[in-house]
Amino acid sequence: MEMAAAAHGVNVKGSSMSPLEVASSSLQRTARTHSWLTPAGRIAHPSFMPKKLRHEDSLRWECRSSENAPKRCSIEVQAAVADLLTQEDKAVVSVPKGETWSVHKFGGTCVGTWERIWNVSGIIADDPSLRKLVVVSAMSKVTDQMYSLLNKAQNKDDSYEADLVEVYEKHREAAMSLLSEGTELDGFLNNLQSDVKNLLAILRAIYIAGHCTESFSDLIVGHGELWSAQMLAASVRKRGLLCKWMDARDVLVVNPTSSNQVDPDFEASEERLEAWYSQNQADTIIVTGFIASTSDNVPTTLKRDGSDFSAAIFAALFRAGQVTIWTDVDGVYSADPRKVSEAVILKTLSYQEAWEMSYFGANVLHPRTIIPVMRYDIPITIRNVFNLSVPGTKISRFTAVDTETPQLGNEPEGCSSVKGFATIDNVALINVEGTGMAGVPGTASTIFGAVKDAGANVVMISQASSEHSVCFAVPEKEAKAVAKTLEAKFQRALAAGRLSKVDIIPNCSILAAVGQRMASTPGVSATLFNALAKANINVRAIAQGCSEYNVTIVVNREDSVKALKAVHSRVYLSKTTMSVGIVGPGLIGGTLLKQLNEQAATLKEEFNIDLRVMGVLGSKTMLLNDRGIDLDSWKHSLKENGEPANIQKFTEHLQSNHSIPNTVIVDCTASAEVATHYHHWITRGIHIITPNKKANSGPLDQYLRLRALQRQSYTHYFYEATVGAGLPIISTLRGLLETGDKIQRIEGIFSGTLSYIFNNFTGDKSFSQIVLEAKASGYTEPDPRDDLSGMDVARKVTILARESGLKLELENVRPDSLVPEPLREGCSTKEFLSRLQEFDADLTKLRAEAEKSNEVLRYVGIVDLREKTGSVKLERYPKSHPFAQLSGSDNIISFTTQRYHKQPLIVRGPGAGAEVTAGGVFSDILRLASYLGAPS
Repeated sequence: MEMAAAAHGVNVKGSSMSPLEVASSSLQRTARTHSWLTPAGRIAHPSFMPKKLRHEDSLRWECRSSENAPKRCSIEVQAAVADLLTQEDKAVVSVPKGETWSVHKFGGTCVGTWERIWNVSGIIADDPSLRKLVVVSAMSKVTDQMYSLLNKAQNKDDSYEADLVEVYEKHREAAMSLLSEGTELDGFLNNLQSDVKNLLAILRAIYIAGHCTESFSDLIVGHGELWSAQMLAASVRKRGLLCKWMDARDVLVVNPTSSNQVDPDFEASEERLEAWYSQNQADTIIVTGFIASTSDNVPTTLKRDGSDFSAAIFAALFRAGQVTIWTDVDGVYSADPRKVSEAVILKTLSYQEAWEMSYFGANVLHPRTIIPVMRYDIPITIRNVFNLSVPGTKISRFTAVDTETPQLGNEPEGCSSVKGFATIDNVALINVEGTGMAGVPGTASTIFGAVKDAGANVVMISQASSEHSVCFAVPEKEAKAVAKTLEAKFQRALAAGRLSKVDIIPNCSILAAVGQRMASTPGVSATLFNALAKANINVRAIAQGCSEYNVTIVVNREDSVKALKAVHSRVYLSKTTMSVGIVGPGLIGGTLLKQLNEQAATLKEEFNIDLRVMGVLGSKTMLLNDRGIDLDSWKHSLKENGEPANIQKFTEHLQSNHSIPNTVIVDCTASAEVATHYHHWITRGIHIITPNKKANSGPLDQYLRLRALQRQSYTHYFYEATVGAGLPIISTLRGLLETGDKIQRIEGIFSGTLSYIFNNFTGDKSFSQIVLEAKASGYTEPDPRDDLSGMDVARKVTILARESGLKLELENVRPDSLVPEPLREGCSTKEFLSRLQEFDADLTKLRAEAEKSNEVLRYVGIVDLREKTGSVKLERYPKSHPFAQLSGSDNIISFTTQRYHKQPLIVRGPGAGAEVTAGGVFSDILRLASYLGAPS
């Protein structure tokens, strides 16, 4: 052979070229003067001769003369080539690398049944990419079953045999349904039977020994991937594609670094890949996920959920153009949709964002999947195998946030500096504290050395710059061991007092906000903490690195979902959802429910406000609903499905749905009993809105205690409708005070009922006649004496006085009662109305005297800040006065202040009626929504 090669200018001995390179060189020399007939029978010009021989099963190159007459190539050269190919066994074919490859990964759910395997093969066949590599997991639940039978064998539970038979039958039935019949099915079943026979022998040995090494464990549990890969490859071939399947243990080399982590050896894996591909050339390759080998060819795995990692490693080995992770969700959500129903699919994520969200438990990727693809800027797309119409989430080096100005608000998805949120539950905080820690080198090293000795994983670290304390989070199950190790390590420091304590704070959860450039975007942390404060959530610890990708917050476990909902709602401005409870579904409460029902759709669509009435509490019955009461039929439901009224159960119910961070109770009663619950509601973080005057005009000490509590919390207490129904009287007064104005006098007609009566008390009509008309028109309470006594106005005067800074008791405001003394007590409403005319003379006389002076009678309330008094009385005003120019049931309030001393500030408008009062309450609800994050 050497002589023949030399005859054609080929030097084999002493050459630095490999035998194949020598043979290629020989053919190239000959090709300069000849055309060639390829094995496929086509004429090849010399310029198309391969620079490096490629192996074909029937490699025969037939040489032809330039005259195209058949002429055999030199026998010596043919012999040399054949001999060289024999020496090399087969020509090494380099793996074609680059963007022509697309990598797909299908999880266990995607191949859970034979029908799903067939659907997956269709997705592969439909992929237009030139070359495809598909990483596949074991069929759904199979890996768990393999671990289970392994554990049973170790524990000498011989039911492992029956479990293995069950696994065998599952795959046999799937294969028979998928492949029907033929050599593909026969080949797979033969392999399956052989594998199960071997597994049975291994498990029997484990059963006898009562112990299993890690390598045997990895060998056993990796069989699910072997079987699913073979079935998927067969089904792809059934669709007409040339397809090979790869046992990843023949190619993928990893080095274990701990009990639950391995590092890929890319150099060794690339060498093995070249060797495998030269033997198995195909444009479609099905690869087993999860499993690999060590450098010593010992079977191992990439640990739990490692198939994503497999896909990323192979993408890097092939320098693929893209990776698609197929799963059973439409993409990566901004938060766990099981906890936050308003979570949205993210169109894009950066590698770092996906990395952070994976670490904090979001259902994105295996946490280490990102590393291999980042090296070559290979994008990953998360898609739903059951919903091909959705494009999914693309993870790459750059996202829209890199080119858009980060901002908080109603921005298009993808531009916010905060992309998503994730939570880790069941963690505990360890707090190491002491004055002796400050300035002592190595303290932190000693602390975390002790944590390492305890074998614990630190999830988060927070340390004040004073070094007085170090706080860190660990899984709750490891907390006691860590604390015990720390106490032993710092025994002398604790005894000497240099270290004061090692505390465990259990029952915590970690909330992580993830996004690019968060640290360089003003207001992100403020927005997050503001949202938590408004949801009445206490923050136990915080951490933010300079990487700009993450803000980590520790909260109590019971607040975990509520906190997640609150920050997600605030950042994404998804529907600002409130759990609403209505107390008192009477005239005002019923009207409010009607208004809420009419506006519900508009509020959702245009203002992102979702008001869910979760409960309606009457005096005798109540209606509760976990998803929200149907406001079209609440009256019927309350009557037919109502349960006995229980204000404590009502309160518990409103806060039982932790996916809704904000709860508000609207008290539409006039009950002093209901008002006594306000303090308890505020301590629970429940917002209160009410037209009920009893709390703010009740005992002064209770009022001051309630307001102090409300100011200390982020819980809102709105009561605009307590004075003037829907008129902005309270807010106007607050605006004056907050801007530094000094109130001198507040005077006004605060009762819509009495306004109507005295606006119509003219001409020949008697006072009793006007009262009857007012009652018939619905302007009075069922018993008009409640209005005519002046107590309602006195309560409003007390409220305004207290808002102005006066510590006034209701009993200090003595109203001029319009109820004749004999009729105040001891008679029914009917008797009162029939006898009221007996006392018309006095008021008729007062009206006549006023008219002689060109004046009118008006029933007013007065707050005099100079005299520090409040009063309610019947007064006379000139007809030119604003109070004399009212009509109907309008209210009017005059503010005389330091700024408005020459001409008082006047607020005038409708001040009575269910529609107006309910409208005022509704306005407070919308104001609360704006404070909680909805657009104002």
